[in-house]
Amino acid sequence: MNRSQKIIRTSIIGIVANVLLAAFKAIVGILASSVAIVMDAINNLSDALSSIITIIGTKLSERPADREHPFGYGRVEYFSAIIIAVIVMSAGITSFIESVKKILEPTEPEYTTVTFMVIVVAIIVKLVLGTYVKHQGKQLNSDALIASGSDALFDAIITLATLVSAGIMLLWNVSLDGILGALISIIIIKAGFDMLSSPVNELLGARISQDLIKDIKKDVTEFDDVQGVFDIILHSYGPNLLIGSLHINVYDTLDAHTIHGLTRRISELLFERHGIIMTIGVYAIATGENRRAELQSKVIQTITKHKEIQQVHGFYYFEKEHRISVDVVPDLSVHDDTALSVLLTNEIKAVIPGEDITIVIDHNYSE
Repeated sequence: MNRSQKIIRTSIIGIVANVLLAAFKAIVGILASSVAIVMDAINNLSDALSSIITIIGTKLSERPADREHPFGYGRVEYFSAIIIAVIVMSAGITSFIESVKKILEPTEPEYTTVTFMVIVVAIIVKLVLGTYVKHQGKQLNSDALIASGSDALFDAIITLATLVSAGIMLLWNVSLDGILGALISIIIIKAGFDMLSSPVNELLGARISQDLIKDIKKDVTEFDDVQGVFDIILHSYGPNLLIGSLHINVYDTLDAHTIHGLTRRISELLFERHGIIMTIGVYAIATGENRRAELQSKVIQTITKHKEIQQVHGFYYFEKEHRISVDVVPDLSVHDDTALSVLLTNEIKAVIPGEDITIVIDHNYSE
């Protein structure tokens, strides 16, 4: 069973659980002649909506790539999670409004044995369902499932608050329905905003996991001819598809055929281990006793004197043009890239007169 099938199976379990709970409430409500319980049963049917949205989103995300969407439809899953998060926030806002009404115009609730029985069953079912769905969501890296599980857990919390309020009412004749409801509603609204952060960040382009970056660097540097790994950039097109690029340092003594084979082996390894479609760029390290190696040494020594410089790479000497190009990665303390470029250019020209200098201010997008 693949990831999508597991997500759909979990969502179906959510739908079945909500339908059975709704049927239980409806039967009890009809037998007890309780309109409130029957209406609550209908509400449980609507709770299955988040699971239905998850299934639809998962099915749509499996659509193959086409001319208009060459990287497939994997990002549809993020939209599913956003819709469910909005549903959770809407429920929290509605609950908050109703709770405030109860605070301003308190009413004395009526509780019976049947009511307590329905409340306890609902809490147990929702707690078990929410915990299971959320756990599956984390295992399967599905924001939609996590949001759906959280939705069920919040239903359980709201129902539990009703039970606590009922107990306090019976023991001390004090109604806390409105106050407890308002407090829990605020928590739910905040949680809904928190649920939005993950899928929205993915759509905006979130920073990739540092563990994955470390694994990629470790895998690439296992190749003997690789002297360094730079410029890792990854784009997520859904939980199952990452596309990106990186640069490697190699000695300039390697021929094109060897470099071609090296980059091919690296891209195959990264796809096999991490499912990443990676483009490999190459920087040549000047070796031997020649003008290129001499200039490279002087440039790197000059730049690395600055503590705010994290990386120096991509050195290249255009001999016919008498021009040097080099990439520089500053830390977050540098806010004026132009000023840094001018400073480094002047310092290098003082050490290497007669050469044009091109400083490329690069940025670390992965660490």
